[in-house]
Amino acid sequence: MLTDIEIKELEDLSKENRQNVIKMVYNAKSGHIGGSLSSCDIMTVLFHKCMKHSLGGKNSSDYENRDRFVLSKGHCAPALYAVLAKGHVSPLYYSVLSQVGFIPKDELMTFRKLGSRLQGHPSLYCPGVEVATGSLGQGLSIACGKAISLKLDKNPAHVFVLLGDGELQEGSIWEAMMQAPHRKLNNLTAIIDRNRLQIDGCTENVKALDNLPEKIKAFNWNVIEIDGHNIKEIYSALESSKNTDKPTAIIADTIKGKGVSFMENNAGWHGKAPSQEDMKKQ
Repeated sequence: MLTDIEIKELEDLSKENRQNVIKMVYNAKSGHIGGSLSSCDIMTVLFHKCMKHSLGGKNSSDYENRDRFVLSKGHCAPALYAVLAKGHVSPLYYSVLSQVGFIPKDELMTFRKLGSRLQGHPSLYCPGVEVATGSLGQGLSIACGKAISLKLDKNPAHVFVLLGDGELQEGSIWEAMMQAPHRKLNNLTAIIDRNRLQIDGCTENVKALDNLPEKIKAFNWNVIEIDGHNIKEIYSALESSKNTDKPTAIIADTIKGKGVSFMENNAGWHGKAPSQEDMKKQ
């Protein structure tokens, strides 16, 4: 269980990560802002409280037992870079929040710049990135492969994969949905950012996904439905997913563009950078 202090710190850190996402995309004059904002709470809790990290790299004694993360919706790299950076911790909460710190915070403003490690989609140039992603529909299969490899090695590490709901319209996702329970991959957690919007509009208009929980349960997955902006619910779901006999799918109900009034639930902000005038708005 999280303490009230930990919840408050994670909420504050999520807000800071959102601010950094907005600044990064504005500074680069390009990037995918809507889905990055909807997934900030999820990734903040996951990276700061639920994952085992190895900051020292391949030569560290804890490297092989690190948890793995796959950002299947690779276009939302700004949110990933924000959580990989060393965050701010006020003295009040100094002892309770673990730091990630794969990259220095001041590197965030190099996002999408020539020669930067922080490319528009995750690449292995960036510390903390396990796999280069961006082609939608492939991340769950990659995560399955990693989970199978860990099982064969009798490695206790866990694999987490974050999916956009729009990419669930890809057939390869459902092949992986069949594979995971068949191989008894209880070391795999798929988190679905269910913001119901994709680049062409509402997911239910493009290719309907509902009733999504029942669809996934039919593939023999453990399914947890949560408010994807509630820190307690996110943490509880992620922790419980580590102790099951099946792969777990967490369906996180989120708001695209979360935290910015004129971006929220607006598909037009899927891959659009804010202007100087936008940055002045409340």
